[in-house]
This record gives sequence, C-alpha cells and structure tokens, in this order.
Amino acid sequence: MKSLNAFDWITLVLVIIGALNWGLVGFFSFDLVATIFGSMSIFSRVIYSLVGLSAIYVAYISPTLVRK
Repeated sequence: MKSLNAFDWITLVLVIIGALNWGLVGFFSFDLVATIFGSMSIFSRVIYSLVGLSAIYVAYISPTLVRK
C-alpha cells in the first residue's frame, strides 16, 4: 500500500471539496464555489480546473492505494 505524500493529500482534499460542492448543487441547487468566488470568475474557474485535475490524478493513483 502506498503512503500518501503532501501532493496526494492536497489532491484528495480537492476532490472531496469538489464532491461536496456537487452534492450541494444536486440537493439544494447551491454552488458554494460560485458563491464564494463568483459565478465563472477566473478564481472559480481555477478552482474547478484544479478539482478536475485532482480527480484525474486520484483516479490514476487509486489502484496503488488498495491494500491486498
């Protein structure tokens, strides 16, 4: 099982934040990122992009996180 370094933890936290934001959108039609940073402002687009890249990275490393 791979131990997580700082970069892995940051990406994992970003994926969790993104998932929680999508949960808020789905259940309550409330976009927390847009509320904090503005609807499709440069800051919100950066956050969305980082969350998306983090999700790709976590999907890539996830097979190494499984204990056999």
